[in-house]
Amino acid sequence: MATASLIPLNPARGVSDYDLLFDCVHCGLCAEACPTYVVTRCEMDSPRGRIYLMKSLAEGRIDLDDDAARHFDLCLGCRGCETACPSGVHYGRLIAGARSLVEQNHRRGFVDRFKRRAVGAIFPYPHRLRVLLAPLKLVDRLGLRPALRAVLPRMIDDWLDLLPPLEPDLRPLARGATIAPRTDAPTVVVHRGCVAQVLANSENLNSERLLAAAGYRVVQLEPTSCCGALDLHSGNGSRARDFARANVRALKNSGADAIVSAASGCSVAIAEYGDLLRDEPQFVEAARAVSSKVRDLSSLLLDAPAGPKHEFRCRVTYHDACHLVHGLGVREAPRKLLASIPGVTIVEMTESDLCCGSAGSYNLTEPAMARDLARRKADNIVATGADYVVLANPGCEFQIAAELSRRGSNVKVVHLADFLAMASQ
Repeated sequence: MATASLIPLNPARGVSDYDLLFDCVHCGLCAEACPTYVVTRCEMDSPRGRIYLMKSLAEGRIDLDDDAARHFDLCLGCRGCETACPSGVHYGRLIAGARSLVEQNHRRGFVDRFKRRAVGAIFPYPHRLRVLLAPLKLVDRLGLRPALRAVLPRMIDDWLDLLPPLEPDLRPLARGATIAPRTDAPTVVVHRGCVAQVLANSENLNSERLLAAAGYRVVQLEPTSCCGALDLHSGNGSRARDFARANVRALKNSGADAIVSAASGCSVAIAEYGDLLRDEPQFVEAARAVSSKVRDLSSLLLDAPAGPKHEFRCRVTYHDACHLVHGLGVREAPRKLLASIPGVTIVEMTESDLCCGSAGSYNLTEPAMARDLARRKADNIVATGADYVVLANPGCEFQIAAELSRRGSNVKVVHLADFLAMASQ
């Protein structure tokens, strides 16, 4: 056939899983579910357009130039397209492969390289992040953050906006266990993540306390390694697999029946270890077993006997964290859990499952697009008239809180675990 020479059986360039590119039938139903396409209206910033770029690169019809790399960089990896796709395209795997190609074969500008290397060198390692933030913790204790912002470069100032206050965490903790777990009760382990355990550890602690109060036996995971999601987002598949192996060992050894994370991006990363390590015979079976145990906090709490609930009068809107809704398919359970609290009125927002622009470290490396999406999300939140926006991912929490703070909104941004803890007081 005439096209045979253009589509080699063994593509010269390892852009991605080549055969998977042909699952896309180019129907375009993914376009309106894609945040970057919604903003730019550029075909190459849609999942269909990016898949076309991947295919063209694999077949040697185009070169990996700045323009092609830019379209891949702008992808948030939110996977809204996977929910919308009628053909079951594995876009998450495809974009991960394309990003690895970019990192290995494309030279970025100095500022871009610096930002990405800084994120990769610090964020997956909690002890490094704590050391870096120690001076800022003192600044916050003295109330000097506004003065510090006035003298910082714009890029650092934008990053500072995304950090929550670092003074002692005064967020309430859920009450201790009220149901003595049966000896045969399921065991649950909470993977505390890397950034989350430094900037939002109340969400981990409250997840554990809520699960214990619901009758689960909570086991501890020590130590906790980064799940690898940040590296998968940035094209560093080798280190992501290193983290995955460490977590597979630890999670298997914990003996837990269920694995939970307060960060939905971590949950999805762990749920896909079986695929990530599919070519490693010594790990693949254990990885698949670990992946099969990933559950969402709200689903586990709904499955448990419901104890008495206090009235907590407020209006709440719910933001669907991308990887929770598109990666794990969890949409209704958090809403049912919130609706079960006496006094809570749920108000749905427009585009509740459209990405807020956080996307791991995306808001640090692509601040302009991230800010556009944050504004769109904040507009939809404010329009609900809610007192709280509740969500299930700390990255979304920091991103949305920063934008609401910039516009002086009184809407409070709260992780689901922290909100349930407040409602239990």
